[in-house]
Amino acid sequence: MTEKPWLKSYPESVPEYADTEAYQNVVEIFKESIDKFKDHVAYVSMGAEITYGELDEYSQALANWIQATGKFQRGDRIALMMPNLLQYPIAVLGILRAGMVVVNTNPLYTARELQHQLEDSGARGIIVVENFCSTLEKVLPQVSPEVIITTRIGDMLGFPKSLIVNSVIKYVKKMVPAFSLPGSISFKQVISDGASKTHFEADSLGHDDIAFLQYTGGTTGVAKGAMLTHGNMVANMQQAYEWLRPAKINEGHEVIITALPLYHIFALTANCLVFSKLGAKNILILNPRDMKGFVKEIGKYKFTAITGVNTLFNGLLNTPGFDKIDFSSLSITLGGGMAVQKSVAEEWKDVTGCPLIEAYGLTETSPAACINPITATEYNGAIGLPISSTEGCIKDENGNKVAIGERGELCIRGPQVMRGYWQREEATSEVMDNENWFHTGDIAIMDEQGYFTIVDRLKDMILVSGFNVYPNEIENVVVAHPDVLEVGAIGVPDEHSGEMVKIYVVAKNKNLTEEALMTYCRENLTGYKRPKIIAFVDDLPKSNVGKILRRELRELDSESS
Repeated sequence: MTEKPWLKSYPESVPEYADTEAYQNVVEIFKESIDKFKDHVAYVSMGAEITYGELDEYSQALANWIQATGKFQRGDRIALMMPNLLQYPIAVLGILRAGMVVVNTNPLYTARELQHQLEDSGARGIIVVENFCSTLEKVLPQVSPEVIITTRIGDMLGFPKSLIVNSVIKYVKKMVPAFSLPGSISFKQVISDGASKTHFEADSLGHDDIAFLQYTGGTTGVAKGAMLTHGNMVANMQQAYEWLRPAKINEGHEVIITALPLYHIFALTANCLVFSKLGAKNILILNPRDMKGFVKEIGKYKFTAITGVNTLFNGLLNTPGFDKIDFSSLSITLGGGMAVQKSVAEEWKDVTGCPLIEAYGLTETSPAACINPITATEYNGAIGLPISSTEGCIKDENGNKVAIGERGELCIRGPQVMRGYWQREEATSEVMDNENWFHTGDIAIMDEQGYFTIVDRLKDMILVSGFNVYPNEIENVVVAHPDVLEVGAIGVPDEHSGEMVKIYVVAKNKNLTEEALMTYCRENLTGYKRPKIIAFVDDLPKSNVGKILRRELRELDSESS
């Protein structure tokens, strides 16, 4: 058996190794794009544009301001809590340029989830959209970031659009709950003040410096921060760049649709970072759940690339008007975050003329680990080949590699694998072995051509629209309800989101209603984590040591459905 059978399946122009030493840090790559594409449009939101030159100007102003406060030391963490807005790439680049670490935070987090992430990361600052400031206010007695920067959805759209959008969101749609954050400063004020501050640049940032603390759910039920270094991110950008080469990328002329949230590792690396390296125009979609609005928006552009998860592609295909869009320029469709279904991939190709290429990665791998060749023309059900500078293998429960075609745990090794979990050495040692293999928790097989296919999951993780949901977290929240004795959480199939959360509940108080428990979950869990089905039972199946057997709950569910 050859050590790297996947190499024989690589497209002709893809090298075995990517040049991961070409840049010292992520900022260097951005600066190269800014120099090359200064006058090109970098990001578009709600019809408003900023160029690479403006991205440079605004992000530098933010970096200057951060450093001039005197409240931050290099390597301090700054949280970002916003959807896909022009402020997002400005904030990411500004934080990195200042020598700080970006902590991406889901804007839909509940106060409990936000508090954990701010406490765990030790974030000294936060940039937050006004719509979510009331959530931040609730946790301020427990966590107090030194600096709070607030922004409104329309702030970077230019006059008069910014005024109109902000007024409609606040006064007509009433989407900004009342809040009080004494001492906070507005994003626009920061950019304005920072423009005249002394120019700093954290050029000395190297591969070992952390760029992102990217939080991922844990089997312990506690979200853990994956330490993604500048070296990890540079490597993954270079690897993706090499993988895209056969697609004959036209640098400076690509147009990519970004509907997945940029705070999610997939869109962060693929859309925000890699396509910025390519000098692409990035179309930011604020609310992809509004499928009609989404289709109307992307119909305005002759886009060349789109990334998404299976549910997003399926949603587009089932939205009237999507099949009328001009797809003549579309050459790259990349699907990840969850399994791509064959029926969706085939229909996507029928409608758009562009194959849907499945990719596989994890937060811990920055994220790209395996991708199907970009030249593939048909769906094959595999997650693809380990990308340049990456190795994959299948190991049994004793840590030994298994033969081709045999199932076992998929393990990944490469320069994009995280340094470890932030301040969690034990959790890190559970997933990293002494040969630097990262154990993914996914059960897979590898064929003779080096293609990997996921066949099962080792862990009980539930995958909702590409987001990891960990049963322990759900159970820990629900069992804290005074009327709940025990709870078991599982994932059940859902045609819209791939899976949804179902909980089996043993109630202390037999008067506890489904509605009351749903309300409680709404207060404590963000949307995709909330149980969609609640089943009340007299007892839960358990092992001889009292561990709730989720496997038996899944069997029970499949028998009853």
